[in-house]
Amino acid sequence: MFAYIWPIALVVFSNTVYQIAAKQIPEKIDPLASLTVTYLVGAAASLIFYLSINRNADLMREYSALNWAPFALGIAVVGLEVGMIYAYKAGWPVSVASVTHSSILAIVLIFVGALIFGETITWNKILGIFVCMGGLALINYR
Repeated sequence: MFAYIWPIALVVFSNTVYQIAAKQIPEKIDPLASLTVTYLVGAAASLIFYLSINRNADLMREYSALNWAPFALGIAVVGLEVGMIYAYKAGWPVSVASVTHSSILAIVLIFVGALIFGETITWNKILGIFVCMGGLALINYR
């Protein structure tokens, strides 16, 4: 059970810290310049965690197994970071921006799951789409 729960708990904790930090990026700094520090810290943390968790660490062996996905993920992560920082600079409240993009993402991923991964679109998922849309309407209503 712990193996099932801890990754989601880590995502929730990390995303909370992420949202707080993204909202606090100084107004005077260009988001892309800020992200160079972010990714240097992230690369160093990844290396430290990799070396401390793997007894027989061999980065070259690991890199030989790469495909397109880590490269696409790197570009996507930059898009996520830049988008959130600019959303906060544009005035999105931290309590609304994350919920808004997460709800829209949940709807999009239902269709991505079906089209790319063959996942079934159930009545519960269809109902979830309407719940997300209703929530979006309520949380963004001014």
